[in-house]
Amino acid sequence: MESFIKDQTIYKDGVFVKATDAGIDFFSQTIHYGFGAFEGIRSYQTANGVKLFKVREHFERLKHSCGQINMLFNWDINQLIHDTYQLLEINGLKNAYVRPLVFAGTDMSMVASQKTQLIITAWQWDSFYGDDLLKTCISSFEKPTPNAVPIKAKITGNYINSVLAISEAKRKGYDEALLVDIHGYISETTSANVFIEKGGKLFTPLKDNVLAGITRATVINIAKQLDIEVVEKNITVEEFKNADSAFVCGTAVEIFGVESVDEYVFPLAFDLSLGAMIQRVYKSLVLDKLSFEVII
Repeated sequence: MESFIKDQTIYKDGVFVKATDAGIDFFSQTIHYGFGAFEGIRSYQTANGVKLFKVREHFERLKHSCGQINMLFNWDINQLIHDTYQLLEINGLKNAYVRPLVFAGTDMSMVASQKTQLIITAWQWDSFYGDDLLKTCISSFEKPTPNAVPIKAKITGNYINSVLAISEAKRKGYDEALLVDIHGYISETTSANVFIEKGGKLFTPLKDNVLAGITRATVINIAKQLDIEVVEKNITVEEFKNADSAFVCGTAVEIFGVESVDEYVFPLAFDLSLGAMIQRVYKSLVLDKLSFEVII
């Protein structure tokens, strides 16, 4: 991913500039304290041109995340959507990942800065995990409690938790980590929501202690259209390890099957699972082959 930086054009406060000329404020609270908010948006080459999937929902969530940490958000979302499409065009990108970031200005105090800037970067994006099903493990790191930080906001400081958990998983030979909450219930992976299949139904953790993703909501809506029952509940590690199949979902990862958790291998082949069925519909949806009104 490093190669894209040199020649990339980025968006910074309404102006398109070379990434190498954008500069970094080394006295920003975002760098020192993790005080920032960001989003991840996917674009797809469709038969109807390049489309950003659920772009308005993502920018609305970015605004909401800023509000959760009292960070100033002064940008017009319609303009941001327009400028994001322009950014893709300038960089010649079609199937891309887009990263808007709101960061704090110069202020070394611990009081939330009221000086904010916004940048949007984008780069070519293929598969997040590769081709093989995921081998996962239960992490030794817990999901932060909502009473400590606003976990329903997509803020930069929260992601040190993810970095530590997936780094540990990789050292142990796994692809991804599953985090539990303070009560020991399954929460999410380091970057995605999780679903399990059991007895012809889908189960996913309650919203209380997860970043309930935009893709998660899309999966639930697709399941309803397919007459698949989805139950939102607290899921124990034991229940997770006794499921028929499992999958993760998120903007970056899309919908991706899980082969195993720790020593447990899910018995139902993913190709035959409800997750695979939803995966196929989701792919058609993002590629503009299905009507949004029919599915969502």
